[in-house]
Amino acid sequence: MKKQEKPLVWLYGEVKSPPFSREARLEVGFLLRKLQSGDNLSLPQSRPMPSVGKGCHELHIIDINLTWRIIYRLDDDALVIPEFFAKKT
Repeated sequence: MKKQEKPLVWLYGEVKSPPFSREARLEVGFLLRKLQSGDNLSLPQSRPMPSVGKGCHELHIIDINLTWRIIYRLDDDALVIPEFFAKKT
């Protein structure tokens, strides 16, 4: 039996080039697809963020001259992304 992929729900924005480089956009797509398929990610790609909210995690995407942070929560029925931002320092 094939696992059902969870839908991806962006509450703000989307990943596109620019501002993401092509390579970073492809990495984000690969990692989000893994999460949608039910795979668990850990460091260095993902870490729990209980200070943000219950069940929240953060993806780390290294781009050309900055690092992207994508906050996500994996619910029973969807992969929810409330925010993403560039971390410059």
